Amino acid sequence: MEIMLHIFTNNILPIFLLVGLGFILAKKFSMDIGTLTKINFYVLVPSFTFVYLYSTPIPLDMLKVLVAALILMILNYTSASVISHFRHFDKKMKNAFINSIIFYNSGNIGIPLITLIFSNKPYIVDGETPYLNLALTSQIMVLVVQNILTNTLGFYNAGSASMKWQESVRKILHMPAIYVISMALILKLFPFDMTKLPVWPALVHLRNALVPTALLILGIQIARTKFYSIKPEVILSVLFRLIGGPLFALFIIYALSLKGVIAQAFLVSASVPTAVNTALIAVEYDNCPEFASQVVLISTIACTITLSLIIYMSRILFPVV
Repeated sequence: MEIMLHIFTNNILPIFLLVGLGFILAKKFSMDIGTLTKINFYVLVPSFTFVYLYSTPIPLDMLKVLVAALILMILNYTSASVISHFRHFDKKMKNAFINSIIFYNSGNIGIPLITLIFSNKPYIVDGETPYLNLALTSQIMVLVVQNILTNTLGFYNAGSASMKWQESVRKILHMPAIYVISMALILKLFPFDMTKLPVWPALVHLRNALVPTALLILGIQIARTKFYSIKPEVILSVLFRLIGGPLFALFIIYALSLKGVIAQAFLVSASVPTAVNTALIAVEYDNCPEFASQVVLISTIACTITLSLIIYMSRILFPVV
């Protein structure tokens, strides 16, 4: 119980203090969620992705993590589609349900959570955090997969129910994150150092702004969520995201022989709640926004319990210290 309390206090609670602050601000002041969403999608997410991809060494071993993240996405997508079929969801609800399961908070909760976990006991050795860089690099690989597919498949799913596929594709092509990823990887091949340019400090500031801003936006969106009733599909999505996700991740970890820090980071990453971006995309496209917001809220609250258990399990199953 003491270990669980330590995990909750040091790894989970700091994140939800920011979410709570966003909730309080939304109740006290009038805030334009549409403007905040656009700042997140068009400025902060691209900057965060570019800086981390460009500045982080990516060893070949991390290709296995990319493969693992893709397999997890495929398993989640297939399962969500099967559930949608048997539940007889219409096209809008089917696409919203799929988005709520396959896209999770790998960035605005996953990154700070992994940072907190591997910056605290028992991962501190002689005052240093030797496991942090490996864990963060692994998480960035997951974030790359999630970012690319959120900004392509996620937007397409949300838009395809209410607009022609050509218009959905056009919307996708306007999202900067898909260009930023390829740009960062290409620029890594050139001999000049972008970190010496005057623009780099600005990009770093924007990168640092993503996590707190995204958590505040999550709190604001939660404050706007109306609960006339909680439908069964909301509970179904939450259970699948918080329980099905880790179970699929365990299968993949053993199948690909992931070990130690990478296995721990991947399992924890697969266990985070539904991405706030699914609610923001649903609002942007008017694609079951109430359902999406409720899933984000309930999965975010419920993960305060499930994540503590998953973190504890990951240390037992894949020990590094």
